[in-house]
Amino acid sequence: MIISPLQSLTIFTVYVVFLFLIAYLSSRKSTAYTFFNGNKNSPWYAVAYGMIGTTLSGVTFISLPGMVKAANFSYLQVCFGYILGYFVIAYVLMPIYYNRNLISIYGYLEERFNTTAYKTGSSFFLVSRALQAAGKLFIMATVLQTFIYEPLGISYIVNTAILLLIISLYTLKGGIKTVVWTDTVQTTFMLAAAIITIYIISNVLDSTPIELMYKAHEETSYTTIFNWDINSPGYFWKQFISGAFLAIVMTGLDQDMMQKNLTIKTLKKAQLNMVSFSFILFVTFALFLCLGAILYLYTDSIQFELPKKSDQLYPLIAQHKLGILGASIFLLGVIASAFSSADSAITSLTTAFCVDFLKFGKGTLSEENMEKTKKNIHFLIAFILFVFVISFDAMNNSNAMDTILKLASFTYGPLLGLFSFGIFMKEKYQPRWIPITCLVAPILCYLLQTNSSNWFNGYKFGYEILLLNGLLTFLGLWVSCLIKPNKNAINS
Repeated sequence: MIISPLQSLTIFTVYVVFLFLIAYLSSRKSTAYTFFNGNKNSPWYAVAYGMIGTTLSGVTFISLPGMVKAANFSYLQVCFGYILGYFVIAYVLMPIYYNRNLISIYGYLEERFNTTAYKTGSSFFLVSRALQAAGKLFIMATVLQTFIYEPLGISYIVNTAILLLIISLYTLKGGIKTVVWTDTVQTTFMLAAAIITIYIISNVLDSTPIELMYKAHEETSYTTIFNWDINSPGYFWKQFISGAFLAIVMTGLDQDMMQKNLTIKTLKKAQLNMVSFSFILFVTFALFLCLGAILYLYTDSIQFELPKKSDQLYPLIAQHKLGILGASIFLLGVIASAFSSADSAITSLTTAFCVDFLKFGKGTLSEENMEKTKKNIHFLIAFILFVFVISFDAMNNSNAMDTILKLASFTYGPLLGLFSFGIFMKEKYQPRWIPITCLVAPILCYLLQTNSSNWFNGYKFGYEILLLNGLLTFLGLWVSCLIKPNKNAINS
């Protein structure tokens, strides 16, 4: 029995009402600053648990299981690197942020360099997070379109507009404080959806999950983790090192993720949060890869025709083959996973723009004017995401998760170079031409990635292009320090 559009709409509506209830309870006695820093009283364990949902998102929920057919369990190579990256964040970056009592982490760039560096770093974050959020919302909007809106004759554009309006409204007052608590609920629904789906399929196949994973290991290549082909984008050391740096840039240099951590009262508890999160996240990724292997075993057993895009595998099976319970659980999981990434994205983008560009907290605006301006920016950010989401389908060739990580390799590279230069070079090194350097580096990386197979004897860049991007930015900044200004030109 297939879940009806009315049943899907009911599930969606009840869930949204629940989110607004949490938003109401968490935003009482909020001030304008609560939106940005959560009053610095978030429990570290709530932040760690909620960050799982933000990190995984609807993209991981749907795309990661679909990747198993083509890439097996090789994504765990990246996850091993994540653990190393999170330790670097905890013991290198977080002390920098806490010692300076930052609201926006890009304030470090202003203290270390100048206002130009500060705004350049924040600008790259705004682009990076907006693209990521658009990709994640695209997944959710596509699922809701299939389950609810298309059968009711409602267009994808209206679907997306409704989705972003809901997110904007329930995060409008409480901001990051609301997001911390809604994310804990949404993480629970997402993990429960994966576990219950595995249980349902195991019952259908008259096996236990352990028996199915043993079968996947013995009869298929799905559980293969390590790739030792140096020319392959999936080569272990490429993936491991890339994973470490992806974690550093997509969490440690990302206002969205770090804003949650900075709501924790002390550095020590924030570090405990980050270390705990790294291991829990690894187990969670492994769970979703196991789900992917079991989904493909199921399709083989019933001779299910695989969709052209691997992103569509889980939604199609959930909607057509797992009954009302399976479809309902899947729908709850994908709604929760997408909301958990989108609400924090809108909140952090609003924070970055208000603090970094409008100088909130610098005494330039009264609290009343801050509140009014913040609301306007909040809705403007939502509108920009709306435009990105309805355009994202053109960028998504086969797997949204892969597309987002590739985009991140280009947009986060300059941030990696900027922060690395500030941390590892002495204060006397003050680079010039920062915006130009940060634009040229990703362009050069794109040219190298496009032509690497011809230029480097078959070598293909994977996510490690991020490292090269950061290195080129670092070198460009260093060279600009060595070239002395032309005094005659200045005097003339």
